[in-house]
Amino acid sequence: MIDEKPESESVSALAPFRHGIFRAVWAASLVSNFGGLIQGVGAAWMMTTIATSPYQVALVQASTTLPIMLFALVAGAIADSFDRRKVMLVAQTFMLVVSVLLTLFTYSGLMTPWTLLAFTFLIDSGTALNSPSWQASVGDIVPRNKVPAAVALNSMGFNLTRSVGPAIGGIIVAAAGAAAAFAANAVSYIGLIVVLARWKPDLPVSTLPRESLGAAMGAGLRYVAMSPNIGKVLVRGAAFGFSAGAVLALLPLVARDVVKGDALTYGIMLGAFGIGAVGGALISVRLRQLLSSETMVRCAFAGFAVCAFNAAVSHHAWQTSLGLLVGGACWVIALSHFNVTVQMATPRWVVGRVLSVYQTATFGGIALGSWIWGVVADAHGAETALIAASIAMLVGGAIGLLLPLPQQQVLNLDPLNRFREPHLALDLKPRSGPIAIMIEYIIRDEDVPEFLATMAERGRIRRRDGARNWTLARDLENPAIWIEHYHTPTWIEYVRHNGRITHADAVVGERLRALHSGDEPPRVRRMIERPTTAGTALVMAKGPIEH
Repeated sequence: MIDEKPESESVSALAPFRHGIFRAVWAASLVSNFGGLIQGVGAAWMMTTIATSPYQVALVQASTTLPIMLFALVAGAIADSFDRRKVMLVAQTFMLVVSVLLTLFTYSGLMTPWTLLAFTFLIDSGTALNSPSWQASVGDIVPRNKVPAAVALNSMGFNLTRSVGPAIGGIIVAAAGAAAAFAANAVSYIGLIVVLARWKPDLPVSTLPRESLGAAMGAGLRYVAMSPNIGKVLVRGAAFGFSAGAVLALLPLVARDVVKGDALTYGIMLGAFGIGAVGGALISVRLRQLLSSETMVRCAFAGFAVCAFNAAVSHHAWQTSLGLLVGGACWVIALSHFNVTVQMATPRWVVGRVLSVYQTATFGGIALGSWIWGVVADAHGAETALIAASIAMLVGGAIGLLLPLPQQQVLNLDPLNRFREPHLALDLKPRSGPIAIMIEYIIRDEDVPEFLATMAERGRIRRRDGARNWTLARDLENPAIWIEHYHTPTWIEYVRHNGRITHADAVVGERLRALHSGDEPPRVRRMIERPTTAGTALVMAKGPIEH
């Protein structure tokens, strides 16, 4: 079902702070993000002192985003299959250990460009594991109608630290060296680990066995593939990451070579980007009320193109920083809107995996862009690379002419929970199968066009939620009879498939039942396939109708 009231009108921008655990995690994340940004400044600036080419400097940005592209889907499957709180604890502890080792290597003078890239890659591998669980947990911490505001607040929190963290990081690096910045990051993980260890979420307990990791990943990819609106978000997110990532990847070179600054200059520029991002987070809820999704994203592409072009032609730190204010706002407006669109279009059972696919697309675009723009900067200079990236941003905005984002709406994606396992005459095990399902409808001739259109949507939902070999057939002898037919590999997968039906999906089922003209509800046959020496037999199991 669709809630006609926009989510942005139902709650205030600060409403998630009414929930104690959200406040605690938000505050602890603020400290952790602060440390991460200090570490990022230390790594980026240290690379400018030990690297032999601009290409290696740009690879610092690539090494922070590549793990998300590589591991996000696995992390998303883990987030949907295991206790998300425990997953986040493991990820945070791993990052703490790696950060301590990075500090020790730096203090010992053992750091090389490739060693630094390796440590950066490992830290952000922990981020890749943590991120889907954290983003999916937002819906566990606050009600669904507060999710957009919570996502905006998370973006604001990160960018609050971005507004001052890099400048302080620059001061720390200039005064005490990169090792001190890495040590500060290691300490910053402790508070979030303590908060997560004390959090005891009250979550529903699944009665179904856990899916294998491979099956869970396949289900996530299938859901994305059968959800056209999510596919549009992935394309636009990848285009935005590919083009906009150039600014952050090449900013150390801009600070050093274009405006002739130092580590503090770089930190101040990042701070300006962060201040702009805070402003973008604060106005994003209001923009969602005033503008369509597509208009918001096109404006973000155009604004970031201005930011990149300004960074290329400016030779003054203050002028570049003014452009970065605009770029930071556009960064948050675009990425938070992509994130909210994905979350509001995805049910809880698969949200971690879908978010991970979105992250793979977006941060994969950032990683690829960082590499390509680094190669361009190596050959032609950072200014040329940034001008080319600004042109790519305008092209990314124009993609909306072909793939416009969906209009904002709120779907009730809570589980319908109407399905009850039927009484079976056969002693089936959970792994018994394959299971064949046939549903018989009686449709009047005048209702056939509407029935076919509704069945097209039913087929997409069935396949999206795990059905195989879905077909629709018409009886040649009695044309009023239509048969919907599909398979699931096992009985437990059939139960799991029906448990994934949401209230929004039920609208389609209700339309089909309204079109059915029989005296009884649509008849359902559930059968298990059995091989014989002559072929395959179907053994019928009777039960109540599906929903």
